[in-house]
Amino acid sequence: MTLPTIVIVGGGAGGLALATQLGRTLGKRNRADIVLLDRNTTHVWKPLLHELATGVLNSSMDEVDYRGHSSAHHYRYQRGSLAGLDRESKRLHLAPIVDEDGVEVLPARELAYDYLIMALGSVSNDFGTPGVADHCHFIDSPQQAKAFQRDMINTFLRYTDPSLRQHPQLTIGIVGGGATGVELAAELFDASRMLNAYGVTAVDHQQISVHLLEAAPRLLPGLSERISQTVQQELEDMGVTVHVGTAIKAAQANRLITGEDEVIETDLNVWAAGIKAPPFLAELGLSTNKKHQIKVEKTLQSIDDPAIFAMGDCADCPLGEDGSVPPRAQAAHQQAKQLAKNLTNQLEGKPLADFEYRDHGSLVSLARYDAVGSLMRSSVSRGLFLEGWLARRAYASLYRMHQLSIHGATKTGLAWLVDKLNRYLKPRMKLH
Repeated sequence: MTLPTIVIVGGGAGGLALATQLGRTLGKRNRADIVLLDRNTTHVWKPLLHELATGVLNSSMDEVDYRGHSSAHHYRYQRGSLAGLDRESKRLHLAPIVDEDGVEVLPARELAYDYLIMALGSVSNDFGTPGVADHCHFIDSPQQAKAFQRDMINTFLRYTDPSLRQHPQLTIGIVGGGATGVELAAELFDASRMLNAYGVTAVDHQQISVHLLEAAPRLLPGLSERISQTVQQELEDMGVTVHVGTAIKAAQANRLITGEDEVIETDLNVWAAGIKAPPFLAELGLSTNKKHQIKVEKTLQSIDDPAIFAMGDCADCPLGEDGSVPPRAQAAHQQAKQLAKNLTNQLEGKPLADFEYRDHGSLVSLARYDAVGSLMRSSVSRGLFLEGWLARRAYASLYRMHQLSIHGATKTGLAWLVDKLNRYLKPRMKLH
């Protein structure tokens, strides 16, 4: 008997967690063929990309190899990029894979499915702002994070030579006052201290200037005002120049132009304002919103095709009467759990349950200096406000919970022990 094939496109936080759960239940018991498709060969938890971008996170220590992970958790990994979708024949068209020199590694091919789950995450939304694509870094993937780190270290090194300095202070502009922008701003000061301590550059944290620009009236507009005010005060105490209510209308080489025509001279720019689903999703013949997110029912099935599901940042899932589930890692993990149950029900001919999002709160890391957030939120409660040591421990636990979902308790415990040992055996940041 031919097993039903469940294909998951995208190995991010939600996609990898779903593949792991389905592999442990359906794949291990030979009830379905579980396939995870991703263009990369390894997984890095996206909320840690700002640490990878500053070198605080060593990707070789924290990344998950899909091939090794798939063999241990009873699913199949295929490397590839989605190029097209034939819903009538239930086939995916995959683009050719080429290496760094443009040489074809794998040709274009097809992949059949019985059930398809889109878990492609999101990318930064530049809103068509002129010059952003050419003059700003994005931090949507490990490759982009590593590219920023290389440019950051080179910029610090150039600043050491007075003849190569462009400004009195080494200036970094970050557009977007959401979690990524806020956390990156704090990490940059920590990174500058460590680069100086390890002798990589003579630039001290007092010689760098970080401008954080947010178009909304306050930082972290999706979180409570108390969290926003606390975070802004913490950043300003570090030395970050915070601009709220400030839109960017253009990016140029070594400068940002605000909507009020103010020019901010910079050495390095990062764009972290807004997100959207990968634009090609709007070309697959499925209904999408203006952010290219696939419109789904509360069961997470596409409104156009019950055999296709979407989850995480690339899904427009109803929440209440007018809203949608927010694009957060906790939402992706909750949807992975729900989809694992619903796909099992689908194979058994049972009805599918609606997804119900539960906001457990949000935490923002300010490097090793602090963390701020709230936990145990609900429709009738703002939750418990946290900051300081307790918030830092709670923030760290989020990554352990992700590891627990994809590795299990034993391996997560060993990973925690290895991390503790590496604090004494290795430098605190990746220096190359």
